Amino acid sequence: MAVTLTPYLIMNGNAGEAIAFYEQALDAKIIFKQTFGEMPEHPEFPLPAEARDRISHATLQIGEGALMLSDTFPGQPFQSGNQVTICISTNDKEQSRRFFEALQQGGSVSMPLQETFFSPAYAVVTDKFGVTWQIHTEGQH
Repeated sequence: MAVTLTPYLIMNGNAGEAIAFYEQALDAKIIFKQTFGEMPEHPEFPLPAEARDRISHATLQIGEGALMLSDTFPGQPFQSGNQVTICISTNDKEQSRRFFEALQQGGSVSMPLQETFFSPAYAVVTDKFGVTWQIHTEGQH
């Protein structure tokens, strides 16, 4: 079982600009980039026009490390200084469940552990120290 920690930046509509900046400043290479408009549509939650071009997820390779980032969805709260989270990735759903159960003790859950179109088990939880974790399970659904 492999476990990886990756810094994850939450931007306020300027993730595309940040990606271009990091490409220049840090010689970053785009590994993956997707806008909200490129995601599968959800009939119960129509996508507002102003969200279509915002970045839903991107991964940049910087040297031996990685940096992930996305934009907020229009209307989501954003506070400068609180936009850094940590993405903990594993290829083991049971390990993801253990991380989720442990990190939520004394903390708060923003998104319960669940299957998504991009992960068989994904969650967002803020631990009792105020650190927000994205728990991401790699692999097939």
